Amino acid sequence: MAEQPPPSPSELLRMVTELRQVVAEENQRMEGEQPEHNEDTQKNIENDDQESSPGPFMAEVMNFVLPRRFTLPTTLTPYDGLGDPKKYIKKFTSIMIVNGASDKVLCCCFPSYLDGPALDWFCSLPAGSISRFRDISKPFEEHFAGSAIYLHDSDYLNTVKQGQHESLKNYMTCFTKIAISIPDLHPEVELHAIKSGLRPGKFQETIAVAKPKTMAEFREKAKGQIDIEEIRQARKIEKPHYKDDDKSRDSKKNFKPIPRYETYTKFNTKSDDIIKEILNSKLIKPPRKAGNYPDSKGTDQSKNCSFHQKHGHNTDDCVIAKDLLE
Repeated sequence: MAEQPPPSPSELLRMVTELRQVVAEENQRMEGEQPEHNEDTQKNIENDDQESSPGPFMAEVMNFVLPRRFTLPTTLTPYDGLGDPKKYIKKFTSIMIVNGASDKVLCCCFPSYLDGPALDWFCSLPAGSISRFRDISKPFEEHFAGSAIYLHDSDYLNTVKQGQHESLKNYMTCFTKIAISIPDLHPEVELHAIKSGLRPGKFQETIAVAKPKTMAEFREKAKGQIDIEEIRQARKIEKPHYKDDDKSRDSKKNFKPIPRYETYTKFNTKSDDIIKEILNSKLIKPPRKAGNYPDSKGTDQSKNCSFHQKHGHNTDDCVIAKDLLE
């Protein structure tokens, strides 16, 4: 026969709860069947009860029988002494109350969600010191208050920066994960931090001009940029891989720039005159090799580009010049 796999932590928790419930019910049944005791016998029983202390819980909690249909939630990770204890108490109580837990149920089940140093702390509590959940939640929060120092505050957001080659989507995901873990984070502080963390570039300039006043407005602007980045990334992946022979063959071909726009603005003045005026006013710089392009064999000497300062094509037909004028 194949060996059964060991039970998961959640299954163990359920098994412990069910066993505890069975034991409590059996104890109640046996108490009802016990004959009357004389004074000496009763004193011996009381002494035995004191020697075998039930732990931090008082008898009324220890002997409490969990509802028959109650099951321990398995979505909560046990607290091991790290993290904000107040947050953990809030999460524990909210999950348990949704499942119909009473105050005594909270008391009985809370130790099942402690581990490591936290469980050791619980076991060290004075015997019979817990009669309600508040008796355990408040000391718990006070004892592990120092663990909250491991959490980030709003100042930490200013250290989150977009990497040189990091996508905007990844940057915003990392930023958001940290932001949601900061208690009472002011929206304006969050907005300022995420804008400050953008790397220099076109999107940062867009945000500087648009001046979004809320995180919702910022996300709306970011969504368009993220879509553009993902389209570019998809094109890179789909780009065919050429063999070395193909690369050397392609490198010998004349470079033909691809138009950036489908349609271009029609000006009353010739593009040639506009380009000359722009170059003279030094609003843009000509190409580095302007005026030094070697004329290859078959170059049409009747055509001249004022932007490239070379023969072979007219300024009106120059794709790069037309892109600059848009």
